[in-house]
Amino acid sequence: MAFDSFRDFVQQLDRAGELKRITQAVATELEITELADREMKSPGGGKALLIEQPTVNGVVSPFPVAINTMGSHKRMAMSLGANSVDEVANELGALLKAKPPTSMREAIKLLGQAFDLRHAKPKTVKSGPCKEVIHKFDAPPSRREPWPTTMDILGSAHASSTAAREAHALPTLRTPHSALPILQCWPLDGGRFITLPCVVTQDPDTGERNVGMYRIQIYDDKTTGMHWQLQKVGARHGRRYYETGTRMPVAIFFGGDPVFTFAATAPLPDGLDEFLLAGYLRKKSVELVKCETNDLEVPANADFVIEGYVDPTEPLRDEGPFGDHTGYYTLPEPYPVFHVTAITHRKDAVYPATIVGIPPMEDFYMGGASVKLFLPIFKMNFPEIVDIALPAEGVFHNLVFVSIKKTYPMQAYKIMHGLWGMGQMMFTKYIVVVDADVDVHNTSEVLFRLCANTDPQRDSIFTKGPADVLDHATSEIAIGSKLGIDATKKLPGEGFKRPWPPLIKMDEAVKARVAHILNL
Repeated sequence: MAFDSFRDFVQQLDRAGELKRITQAVATELEITELADREMKSPGGGKALLIEQPTVNGVVSPFPVAINTMGSHKRMAMSLGANSVDEVANELGALLKAKPPTSMREAIKLLGQAFDLRHAKPKTVKSGPCKEVIHKFDAPPSRREPWPTTMDILGSAHASSTAAREAHALPTLRTPHSALPILQCWPLDGGRFITLPCVVTQDPDTGERNVGMYRIQIYDDKTTGMHWQLQKVGARHGRRYYETGTRMPVAIFFGGDPVFTFAATAPLPDGLDEFLLAGYLRKKSVELVKCETNDLEVPANADFVIEGYVDPTEPLRDEGPFGDHTGYYTLPEPYPVFHVTAITHRKDAVYPATIVGIPPMEDFYMGGASVKLFLPIFKMNFPEIVDIALPAEGVFHNLVFVSIKKTYPMQAYKIMHGLWGMGQMMFTKYIVVVDADVDVHNTSEVLFRLCANTDPQRDSIFTKGPADVLDHATSEIAIGSKLGIDATKKLPGEGFKRPWPPLIKMDEAVKARVAHILNL
């Protein structure tokens, strides 16, 4: 089903018993994070939270904050308008199997055709709810002094979390009437961050659109950081503008149908429009409206839109620190500055937010949904793959478990190298390959096979490749090593000369008889 607004989705969660309303005032400075972190670490991801009176510097914002809205398997499926994520994945897989591709290029092309055939392309409309309130910044954005970072705080043995909070609670973006309830998530964060922004950019050469999710640090009411990492599509678009020295239009939206958020995080191939995926998933074309101050288009039913530009002639500026999904703070690094030219929003807007940190968090369920949805694509290229899992402890792509139907020697290594060459899988530090009968979503079962079926020297391989910019453990930024482990049953062709012992299993007839006895 398609949601007309984020409020519509929140109300659906409420009707399904998946929402907790917090009626008392809660500060956007750290307190909402503490509430949400406790809920996210509850069994099964807890409930979604609606903070009805979020305060910004002690003043209640008119915009409620919704958080942890996709932080369970059930709520993740609801955001996609389905009973389960498996249901959506099976439907997509059936579409793609209608015409088996013979190459990766054909698979990507077929993916785009599948989205396009089932539901019409995005369509442009004249206006929409996201323009119910319009605030344009007429004066050119001022080049202010950089807002203080927390480097001194991080380096001081005497600094306290209270000092960090007091130093960075003030700046926040404003609508015509009030401040947006943008969170300062963790004590040593460099300021407030928009944590669920859908960032729209356009390739200046091809005109192809990209919708990515790059955190937005608030410097003041008219400037923010633009944290697109060097391997991201938005950064690639940005490099072209930097080469030509022309201003880069950028639009940031959040809210609207929650499927937009999922689409922005999905590992789509470069050049495939995320609004196609969104339209396919919601079974309804995405209606887009042109921005007020640039030519980019955003969903008409978004809750908030922030328009602006990046100036390639302007020096980069330190962004961060930020308590990240790695469970550690990412330290300040220079990134482009985004200048705000307009803010538009719905009159009854709900501010969607999330937090990241030590797992498990809400992003675990979002990442798991992406893996399930795109598993058919992996299987097209590697038909021996049975399933893939990203354990919460691996914070997305650090650790990947893969089960395969093994039929020939060294097949596990083929899978490792193949996955490392596919999109964001290039960031994966550890890949463990197991046999088809292993449930990769059961970490205990995978670790049992890992310990039982491997000789460390024989069954491991090290290689080098790109690393996540956020990985603090690498000696150089964005460059690192990877470890692959073959935990499958070994074949004679792999140099294994001994008999392979059978796994201990009880006779099925005995199990049935005992089950009958217990039922008595």
